[in-house]
Amino acid sequence: MANSEDAIQAAGARKVPLDGSEVDAVVRAANVLLRVAARSVAEVEDVVTTPQLRVLVLIANRGPQNLGAVAVELGVHPSNATRTCDRLVQAGLIERGEDPQDRRLSKLVLTAKGTRLVEQVMSHRREAIAAVLEHLPAQTRKSLTEAMNAFAEASGETETEDGRFALALHR
Repeated sequence: MANSEDAIQAAGARKVPLDGSEVDAVVRAANVLLRVAARSVAEVEDVVTTPQLRVLVLIANRGPQNLGAVAVELGVHPSNATRTCDRLVQAGLIERGEDPQDRRLSKLVLTAKGTRLVEQVMSHRREAIAAVLEHLPAQTRKSLTEAMNAFAEASGETETEDGRFALALHR
């Protein structure tokens, strides 16, 4: 297959029978990735909770957000999002600013301290993954990169980088 798009189109045209070992291999790899993510979160759990970290990563990846968008992203009632964000403001990790488009709304933005915390978590994840990848031959890394991109595209997952485990699988 020329690239991951070809793989997606080919897979979408017909269902290919699965070999149990294929699923097992992906589950093993997913377990490694989950451990990497968990360790990076554990490094900052004395500073923020997992939902608070999700808010920080959301803002880091998508730019300033309003409370409604945070509530939708977290899947919680707006009052819960407000409390979560209030704690982040008190911790000096985000600040509220006026929305230039609508002064009735406030925009949540990362502070320098919040940016450093997100960068620390993401840097740890990248370093831990790189340490594993370094043990693979170059050709295997290239194949793995193509396979992981195809896997992500086949899931229908949109560009969420906040640690959620939601899939929009094609049916």
